[in-house]
Amino acid sequence: MQVLTTRYPKNCLLTVMDRYSAVVQNMEQVVMFPSLLRDMQPSAHGCEAQAGAPSLYNYFTMLKAIRVDVEHGLLPRKEGQVKMAGGGANEAENEAAETEEDEEVLGQLDLEAQFHLHFSSLHHILTHLTLKAEEVTRTYQEITGQAI
Repeated sequence: MQVLTTRYPKNCLLTVMDRYSAVVQNMEQVVMFPSLLRDMQPSAHGCEAQAGAPSLYNYFTMLKAIRVDVEHGLLPRKEGQVKMAGGGANEAENEAAETEEDEEVLGQLDLEAQFHLHFSSLHHILTHLTLKAEEVTRTYQEITGQAI
């Protein structure tokens, strides 16, 4: 199998997505026993972990799930679940209300501004998640005594 080695600019979204996938894949290969992460809290850069913060195990499972979406795209929602939740009679009314709200939002922001907002947010979130994956890997290695 041939691996694509295309080089993108540093701040390109594709670069960030590739890096995220690679770091999470590394995390999955290093973390052989995810259950060891269950009671571990993420470090807050020298500070104590926040009360109620998710455990590293929760981060591990979330990061793996997001990786699937990044690599394979979003799975379509099941229409049956949406119809059962909204009911058949109210569905048309809900769609009409959502369309009016969407038109208001589009009137407030132009498409270019919306794109820039979502693009920069996605870039920021993927960068943050990459750092979390590195932290999970590093902490697991410390717990198991593996060389870093």
